[in-house]
Amino acid sequence: MATKFHDRAEAGKILARRLAAYANRPDVLVVALPRGGVPVAFEVAEALHAPLDICIVRKLGVPHHKELAMGAIAAGGIRVLNYDVISWFGISSKTIDEVAAKELRELQRRDHVYRGEHPPLDVRNRIVILIDDGIATGSTIRAAIAILQQQQPQRIVVAVPVAPLATCQELRAEVEEVVCLLTPEPLYAIGLWYENFSQTTDDEVRELLARQFAVSDQLSSLMELSF
Repeated sequence: MATKFHDRAEAGKILARRLAAYANRPDVLVVALPRGGVPVAFEVAEALHAPLDICIVRKLGVPHHKELAMGAIAAGGIRVLNYDVISWFGISSKTIDEVAAKELRELQRRDHVYRGEHPPLDVRNRIVILIDDGIATGSTIRAAIAILQQQQPQRIVVAVPVAPLATCQELRAEVEEVVCLLTPEPLYAIGLWYENFSQTTDDEVRELLARQFAVSDQLSSLMELSF
């Protein structure tokens, strides 16, 4: 195992090999966290011959320290808050609500831009492989887990290229399986474990999803013709 990934696509290809047991199964669905999780998840979905969808979650950044998460939100009004951070910085409920309202607008914008007219895929009774390009505090992935659990999947598998070991251990109490390629201690920052960690753009996300949606539409048409 390399100590660094070249880029997100390479990380996805390596991750897919660890997930080979889920290949060619009609009940498997790959779900990515935009934006950085999409290039990783695209490679996994391609290798496993599984459909790809997205779960849009927005980090709630601490005012004046936006890279530090005090929590995250997902569609449906779900919030996951980091009370240790909130207490340490003395953040008020009003401030949390203001930040959450702003991030909700961005969440809705991204959903429209990325998904277009394609509705979310049904995760009920399916094995969901939830993918991001890495985990730092865990707030974002926990918000995604919360929204997926509401939809009653058969199983949730969190799969990431890099995350702190302690976070992986905590997540194993929340989902059925955690697959992580690198668990450096200390992590410092996700980007340190990639040679190329340039920001994934909206256009890249839209293009990768469009390619997957086109394949899904073709498969649906073939299935309709077979009946």
